[in-house]
Amino acid sequence: MKKLTHTVSITSGKGGVGKTTLICNTAIELARQGQKVLILDGDLGMANVDLMFGRRANLTLEHVLRGQQDLKDIVCPMTENIDLIAGGHGIYGMNALSSFDRQRLMDQVSLLNNQYDYMLIDTAPGIDENVLYLNSAAREIIVAVTPDPASIKDSYALIKVLHQRYRETRFSVLANMVNDEKEAKKVFERLSDVANHFLCVSLDYRGYVPLDLNLRQSTRNQSLISVTSPYSASAASIRDFASTLKTSRGVNQVKGGLQFFWQQLSGVA
Repeated sequence: MKKLTHTVSITSGKGGVGKTTLICNTAIELARQGQKVLILDGDLGMANVDLMFGRRANLTLEHVLRGQQDLKDIVCPMTENIDLIAGGHGIYGMNALSSFDRQRLMDQVSLLNNQYDYMLIDTAPGIDENVLYLNSAAREIIVAVTPDPASIKDSYALIKVLHQRYRETRFSVLANMVNDEKEAKKVFERLSDVANHFLCVSLDYRGYVPLDLNLRQSTRNQSLISVTSPYSASAASIRDFASTLKTSRGVNQVKGGLQFFWQQLSGVA
């Protein structure tokens, strides 16, 4: 049977919620479970996924859109079972590609099909067009939110815009940087209550990641908690979160895998 890549965007209404740290460590945990993971760094302003792995990607998606490289040539190995596509500054131009360039890109994407179990998409924070496009093309949208009232408010704004402009109706929520599960569920309930009151959407609780001392130190050192302190509370929570991804692969099945994602992004579909 052909492998269908589970495309997951991890997004946020505001910056500073630990989104990139979450994605990189989730990739580590999935890779340890034998899953092949592709990360798309869609934070075009401050892309830094490669730095989290101690690497530097010299080729980006922008080189592909300019016709300077093939897609397969910019895929950069980060560690065992984890590859990266660095976003550069070219994703915004995807919806302006010629029909020839779109088809060329689709032909290149087909070469990546069946290679990956997951594609994790690290979006920029906020509600600009790049963020909305990336989220709407993904099969599952996971909103990372913290107890900060501004984070909850901006997460609601992101969900509202995706619902109104892209007809998205289902979102997953992960509470990050919380003290414990009690606080995490309180954060989720605050966001869920306002979304359910004003919007016709469904929010699913996906767990939480506590802000323990190990995670603080790891973030400060720009290192991966799942590598430096795999038995810490935060690493254990990320491991649990990665496991929930494996049990939810039927979510938004209609959106398909890698091919559908890139078709949506480039305006072919």
